[in-house]
Amino acid sequence: MDFIPVLDKGFVRLVEVMGGDHSIVQAARVSYGPGTKTVREDRALIDYLMRHRHTSPFEMVEFKFHVKAPLFVVRQWFRHRTASVNEISGRYSVLKEEFYEPELWRQQAGKNKQGSEGAFPDEEADGLLRQVEEVAYAAYQALLQKGVAREMARMVLPLNLYTEFYWKQDLHNLFHFLTLRLAPEAQWEIRQYARAIAEIVKAHVPMAWESYEEHVLGGQSLSRTELMALRGLLTPEVYEKALRELGLPESRVREALEKLFGGPPRP
Repeated sequence: MDFIPVLDKGFVRLVEVMGGDHSIVQAARVSYGPGTKTVREDRALIDYLMRHRHTSPFEMVEFKFHVKAPLFVVRQWFRHRTASVNEISGRYSVLKEEFYEPELWRQQAGKNKQGSEGAFPDEEADGLLRQVEEVAYAAYQALLQKGVAREMARMVLPLNLYTEFYWKQDLHNLFHFLTLRLAPEAQWEIRQYARAIAEIVKAHVPMAWESYEEHVLGGQSLSRTELMALRGLLTPEVYEKALRELGLPESRVREALEKLFGGPPRP
């Protein structure tokens, strides 16, 4: 599916894709030689690149999306500065009267100053939001009718106004975006857009997604102190047995043992 509705009026639409799993393998072969020829070998090579953080071959794949999202979501989105972006201009166009209205309000999180949690049961919240929308857009239209420049009249519009943009990103940096925006601590609204993008990416680069999910999205990195603690709790024999019981191939078992027991932490 290359068009996915998001929130109440938004969407993510795939415009085009340059490359796929084959492009990653093709780029890697320039460095590693032409030895991989089967799907199984291609999957193994992509998995090797992902788990060893050889990222440049993933940059050979690019996705271009057309996105419609509220302004406050887009301002978070554009903090990722590794994409090419073109947004509808409020200086040239009269902005549409389209606002995001949440189904449920959330209360401020107790431990996370920038986050939210749980439902906020307040019957007046919806009314307050719609009141602001109506007054703000009426003021916007009045300013335009008076002859105020569009670039200034837009100042009165609230952050839940919908905007649209095109977003082009290589796969390596797209995976980084998804790692941050699929995380539980990311704002709920932007997580919905990240999930839509993830579905599209998964469909177009299934082997790369499989490795990303295994080694990055579902994995964790460990600090020097954390490694030292684990080494004190485990023996190589116990760890190796557990890895084999999980069905890891021999090469992955050796790599995992090397990660944990291969040498002292660097100073």
